[in-house]
Amino acid sequence: MDFSIITPSFRSSKWLKLCIASVADQQGASFEHIVQDSCSDDGTQDWLPGDKRVRAFIEKDQGMYDAANRGFRRGTGKILAYLNCDEQLLPGGLQAVKKFADAHPEADVILTDTVVTDAKGAYLCHRLSLVPIEHEMWIRFPVLSCGLFVRRRVIHDLGMFVDTQWRDLGDFFWVLALVQRGVKFAILRHRTSVFADTGENMNLKPNARREMVRQWELTPPWVKLLRLPLAVQYRLRLALRGSLFQGPYDYSLYTMESAEKRVTIRVGNPTSFWRGRSIWTPPKG
Repeated sequence: MDFSIITPSFRSSKWLKLCIASVADQQGASFEHIVQDSCSDDGTQDWLPGDKRVRAFIEKDQGMYDAANRGFRRGTGKILAYLNCDEQLLPGGLQAVKKFADAHPEADVILTDTVVTDAKGAYLCHRLSLVPIEHEMWIRFPVLSCGLFVRRRVIHDLGMFVDTQWRDLGDFFWVLALVQRGVKFAILRHRTSVFADTGENMNLKPNARREMVRQWELTPPWVKLLRLPLAVQYRLRLALRGSLFQGPYDYSLYTMESAEKRVTIRVGNPTSFWRGRSIWTPPKG
């Protein structure tokens, strides 16, 4: 098995259907899709157990990251990843990662690029992944979890599961732990995933704001003093990755209006500017 894709689920039935469809039509790689549903009462349990495209586990968990860890433990793939309900894989995404992984066996973690859309699937921006640098991460986090693929050996042999004390910022502290452990990151310059900025994402809710305050309190003092130069460093690295010179491209995804067939959307003027999220300021307690 090449991949185990894990999807934590709770009261996201409509989004989950789109996510599952985007994994199910992947070609060029073997995979399993494990859905960890926390006993959703929104109708998910009416159809999920009978969906033959997934391995469904309906059980109470302690939050999104606990669900991801449960899926990681159950996964049999050589590469593990987790895809939230409001995220999708783009056509050929897994095939591209498999080809890259086979050519770069030294890479422990493969980072890919992501298209960011609104709730209807319309283009907002793109995110180009960067190899994370520990001190810079506290100021600008250069990864979206839907574009992060981890070798099984990292999680199962090194025990690098997600820290479940965090309910919303587990991604950050997981990647930070990977960096501190010295695992090898590699960049695949390929768009593999879609993140839907629905306005209801967990990282916009009150608990996420509280955890951001905690994160800021844990930030090394010297990093706080150098936050502006570090932000500039991040922007320069993005520019060197080509964020300022992206040509037009197409992407295909499932939408609420087209849940049975992908819709192809043309991006004439790509941008890495994520309106409302591109200007970083220290959180207030």
